[in-house]
Amino acid sequence: MGKKVTIQDIADELGVSRNTVSKAFNGGEGLAPATRDRIIQKAMEMDYKQFSYVKTLAGISHNDIKVGETPNSYYGEVALLTTQYLSQSHFASLMLDKFQRELSLLGYTLNTHRVSKEDIASLTLPITFNKERISAVVCIEMFDEAYDRMICGLNMPVLFVDGPQKKDGSSLPADQLYMDNTTCMIQMVSEILNRGYRKIGFIGDYEHCQSFFERYCGFRLAMMLKGLEVNEKFIIKTNNKDILEKRLLALDEIPEVFFCANDFVAIDSIATLRFRDVRIPDDVLFCGFDDSPESRVFNPPLTTIHIHTQVMAFEAIHLLMSRMKEPSLDFRTVHTECDPIFRASTKD
Repeated sequence: MGKKVTIQDIADELGVSRNTVSKAFNGGEGLAPATRDRIIQKAMEMDYKQFSYVKTLAGISHNDIKVGETPNSYYGEVALLTTQYLSQSHFASLMLDKFQRELSLLGYTLNTHRVSKEDIASLTLPITFNKERISAVVCIEMFDEAYDRMICGLNMPVLFVDGPQKKDGSSLPADQLYMDNTTCMIQMVSEILNRGYRKIGFIGDYEHCQSFFERYCGFRLAMMLKGLEVNEKFIIKTNNKDILEKRLLALDEIPEVFFCANDFVAIDSIATLRFRDVRIPDDVLFCGFDDSPESRVFNPPLTTIHIHTQVMAFEAIHLLMSRMKEPSLDFRTVHTECDPIFRASTKD
């Protein structure tokens, strides 16, 4: 077995710092696109663990296609189905930039098809969706289980990036990609508990999607592992801003810490508590999830969990292309690594 390639090995080959290579893999800011492409090209050439499979997907070698080029053959369309506009603040936006680029290297186009409320209610596909020209489907922000199961019945490769809450343990008959929600939330909660905090709450509708559910489970599991009970009055199960405001303002006591299902729930919650003259982090600490651009410029900067969107993009390519080549594969659920980021909202 050959020597395992490390980030440092790639840095040494290119004459750059280890931190620069890490930024290229994780979608970090302040890196020129040409530098990022050069680093990922080198990672592919050296068979770095996250990108080694790209060489053989769809029978295309990295020696045949260089970053920035496209293949001569055109294989068809990959349809992106989504219920909402994916703004630059959404974690999937950065992931899709890389995903689309890699698809083009493999000879596919990515076209977005917006799924309306009417489509969901009638279990019909968007009028722009032409099954005859579509090779595979990727679903993002698609959380209606009945509609998702209809998509799974189209008899074509389907990949869900996040999905509906797996009620009663049921799962969609499709490949699924998530960030490692549970483990990262356990890490974050455990760190806060180790600092001596005990009155802790959670904000967010954990039935909204599977990722929110996994984050909530991670929160409760971390408390259980420390032998601590969760005070149910500190659990606010909603993403709706108006309901959230009423619930927060009605609390007769504020916990020491709030963990939130994502950064935007945290930001809305902090804005509401300021009406009660609650100071963050002096009176209550706040933790989000996603490491959105807003989390970095918010006052105070928000403690959160960073999603490796570049790694998710490559994993999505891997899942989709391997499914297209081998339709009979068992369905796979993959979780990619995340990192806690501690900032001023937790006194860091």
